[in-house]
Amino acid sequence: MLCTRHLTSFDKLSAPTATAAAAPTPVWSPPAISTIPPGEKGAAILYGRSLISETARYLGPKGSVQPMTNGMNCQNCHLQAGTKPFGNNYSSTAASYPKFRARSNSTETLNKRISDCFERSLNGVAPDSNSKEMLAIKAYIEWLGSEVPPHTTPDGNGIRKPDYLARAADPAKGALVYQQQCQTCHGGNGEGIKAADDISYTYPPLWGPHSYNDGAGLYRLSNFAGYVKYNMPFGVDYNNPLLTDEQAWDVAAFINSQPRPHKDQSADWHNVDQKPIDFPFGPYADALSEQQHKYGPFKTNHINR
Repeated sequence: MLCTRHLTSFDKLSAPTATAAAAPTPVWSPPAISTIPPGEKGAAILYGRSLISETARYLGPKGSVQPMTNGMNCQNCHLQAGTKPFGNNYSSTAASYPKFRARSNSTETLNKRISDCFERSLNGVAPDSNSKEMLAIKAYIEWLGSEVPPHTTPDGNGIRKPDYLARAADPAKGALVYQQQCQTCHGGNGEGIKAADDISYTYPPLWGPHSYNDGAGLYRLSNFAGYVKYNMPFGVDYNNPLLTDEQAWDVAAFINSQPRPHKDQSADWHNVDQKPIDFPFGPYADALSEQQHKYGPFKTNHINR
């Protein structure tokens, strides 16, 4: 689990009892907009940012470019166009690729990583690798990570995951959390709220035919629990979480127990020893059931990757 370190400053010239207050180490923040270059490269970066924040407008079922996705926006999973600390951001994405990924048993390019999001989280088809849209998204992600050294991971990267529970996550308890904290925005049946233009969602669907499929990263319980813990309900951030760890795990279990599109994942994880503990589909290298791999309790000494 990612964590934010704290530093305490001491004024060595003052009296021994005088110390400065502890201050959190700054987490990653995106480059200033002023660093976007002029010309074609800058135009591509800006178009890429629009594609991330307004995917449905361009590539949704009623998209102006081509209907390729379920109507969600990339930033429904990568908050604030991939810039929010611990909001599943893109801080280290460009710095990490190309890299070997055990899920595909191959060395993947950034294009492949983007394609996965289209095929899984957006339950659609990937843009052509040489298309204007793919090149723009790639340009935007590379610009966001331009200040991150290769193969490094800054504080605030990705999703901060809560500690494992000693019990299984409980969808029934999660249903109560959903009713109290989530359904006002996402609907009583997880259907989301459409924008007035009927092109995109003001609040995205969390299950059903227009949501992410079961191959998406958020279908893994640890990812979803961390995502909601430090970002939901709307307005929450990692400094001021509202949900407890148990509530986050339980509401994740409830949402991911609801119906959604299925993706064939039979080609994933050639080496089952490398499957994450909360990957919800077998076969596995251990004797635990799919039910336990989905909801826990998980082994506390297992790497939460």
